[in-house]
Amino acid sequence: MSDLDKLIERIRSRPPVADFEDVRKLLEAFGWVLNREKGSHAMFTKEGERTISVPKVHGRKVKRVYLDMICEILGLDD
Repeated sequence: MSDLDKLIERIRSRPPVADFEDVRKLLEAFGWVLNREKGSHAMFTKEGERTISVPKVHGRKVKRVYLDMICEILGLDD
């Protein structure tokens, strides 16, 4: 199992919070680009897609509700 597969499984398991770096790696693996960070929000963009805004708790954690949204956008719930 590759590192990306392990990361996908970790995010799909919907922990209460996930490390922002894991979320960033996952989105970048699916072609999203970290466009900018302003305050506690990171904006990811991809050609032909709506911008994803990911709020960070205490600068490095992402809440489950945003993991749900990311999994839905990436089609990881299939």
